[in-house]
Amino acid sequence: MVKMNIKSPLHYLKYILLSAIPLLFANAAYAAQEIDKADTAWVLVSAALVMIMIPGVGLFYGGMVRKKNAISTIILSFAIMAMISVQWVLFGYSLAFGPDVGGFIGNLHWAGLIGVGQTPNNYAPTIPALAYMIFQAMFAIIAVALITGAFVERIKFSAFLIFSFLWATLVYDPIAHWVWGAGGWLHNLGVLDFAGGAVVHISAGMSALAVALVIGARKDFGKYIMEPHSIPITMLGAALLWFGWFGFNAGSAVTSNGIAANAFVVTNTAAGVGAMTWTLLGWYYKKPTALGMATGAVVGLAAITPASGFVTPLAAIVIGAVASVICYYAMLFRMKQNVDESLDVWACHGIGGMWGIISVGIFATVLVNPAGSGLIDNHGGQVVTQLIAVVATAVYAFVVTFILSKLVDATIGLRVRDEEEAVGLDIAQHAEKAYS
Repeated sequence: MVKMNIKSPLHYLKYILLSAIPLLFANAAYAAQEIDKADTAWVLVSAALVMIMIPGVGLFYGGMVRKKNAISTIILSFAIMAMISVQWVLFGYSLAFGPDVGGFIGNLHWAGLIGVGQTPNNYAPTIPALAYMIFQAMFAIIAVALITGAFVERIKFSAFLIFSFLWATLVYDPIAHWVWGAGGWLHNLGVLDFAGGAVVHISAGMSALAVALVIGARKDFGKYIMEPHSIPITMLGAALLWFGWFGFNAGSAVTSNGIAANAFVVTNTAAGVGAMTWTLLGWYYKKPTALGMATGAVVGLAAITPASGFVTPLAAIVIGAVASVICYYAMLFRMKQNVDESLDVWACHGIGGMWGIISVGIFATVLVNPAGSGLIDNHGGQVVTQLIAVVATAVYAFVVTFILSKLVDATIGLRVRDEEEAVGLDIAQHAEKAYS
């Protein structure tokens, strides 16, 4: 009889802890380098600024739905903030930024943040690795939150949680590694995406379209106008987004320097131009509206995101204006197709993000950032590189999200019953009312 070599749980715990020791000192080369306090403070503040954007998304979307679905819409962003915060620590950060596997994904060497500590690493050599990790966590959270605008007023909360967890793991984390991860194939190709045009906006926008096609239109969609119940709430959400976007873009410099200042200025400029352009378009066709102004500002912010660390303020004016025009007509096109992608995540973030990525290839200049040059610097090849990023991220996000949506729909079902939709998801899904 063969004797089984059975060992106690303490033995295995000791083995795991000893195995982790090399990883804890994986960034020892940076340990001797002094932490820059100004850089660290700025990145931590920027992480907090991006965090405030997440409930901002909830309010921005929440005001645009009918009052019987206000809470159910806002709560989606809060739920994502809770769930993805945990997912990112457990393995999301490691998949996105961990040691490369074939240019496609990071491995799990940093799972549980083993090896990610108070010393710098190769992603941010002047701040603690933990500061960079939490800054990037906010990007992962808001990317998922943006998609919620596609299926408000009809999605089952349990299905939403499962879908969101899968999407963050199988769509966001790989694309983040492609573009920003050391060894990522788009990163190695030379794609320029300063703060997430492809990683956040294209991936969220194309995914929103995919899941909207699977879940189907709201009951009675197209029969009558489903008007926003509170434009003031939407305007408050837009203001929080504009405010937080300074951390989103300027924080992506990962240092408090001139590039961060440039990103701050062009972010504000593009938002202003986007709001003005959308207002003029609305005025031309009918009336200038508060909702249109808020939407234009968000579109300008989305478009300038990938370019913010590479372009001048004058280029930001062009980027913001063009973004408003193309996104405005993309929204009209979506409406003519009778597709209920409810709050136009695809038109605003997907199309806006695509234009933003392409605009980097046109307007990037070494006068702003030595790391990026485009057509304006006689480097026309960068436009082609940027187009590859647009196609790759758009196709991957759409296809994988479509499959995930079908899978969730086939198992537990994506949407609520007709009678629950009629009553409203606030009562049907959460037993709460926004208003008495």
